Amino acid sequence: MKPNPTMVFLGGLLGTPAMTVLMYALALTLGVNTDIAAMLGEVLGGWKMGMLVHILNGVVIFPLAFAFLFYRFLPGPPVAKGIAFGGLLWLISQLVVMPMMGAGLFSAQIGGLKAVAASLGGHMVYGWLLGVFPSLAQEGLAAKPKPVSRRFANMPKGR
Repeated sequence: MKPNPTMVFLGGLLGTPAMTVLMYALALTLGVNTDIAAMLGEVLGGWKMGMLVHILNGVVIFPLAFAFLFYRFLPGPPVAKGIAFGGLLWLISQLVVMPMMGAGLFSAQIGGLKAVAASLGGHMVYGWLLGVFPSLAQEGLAAKPKPVSRRFANMPKGR
């Protein structure tokens, strides 16, 4: 079964700011600097460009990859698939992206375990939201409502 792409995009649209806020909040709480936009911006030409790429990835590219490439291979129900995908994104970020941005393997140069924990928390929330919305659609909670004429067909007639 394939997820409803609209629902996956909704998950990405809500998941990206949720992940971003959580990572910034955890970073402040833990005393580390995991400014995603600033780190991407160093490579891409400024904070605004870094944030734009972060949003583009979270709202468009990763939901497309989740829905059309990874969904069928990940185990479990949609929510578990989303969390697994978030974990995969986190692992790739720590093994590839962070070293490319100068933060080191598993964020060793920007706070180590604390930065890794903030990143993991953000990616788990993002993945959960990617999986929740397809799950709702699958369960019919977000499905298209029945036409009014069918909805009231079995109701008793008026006086």
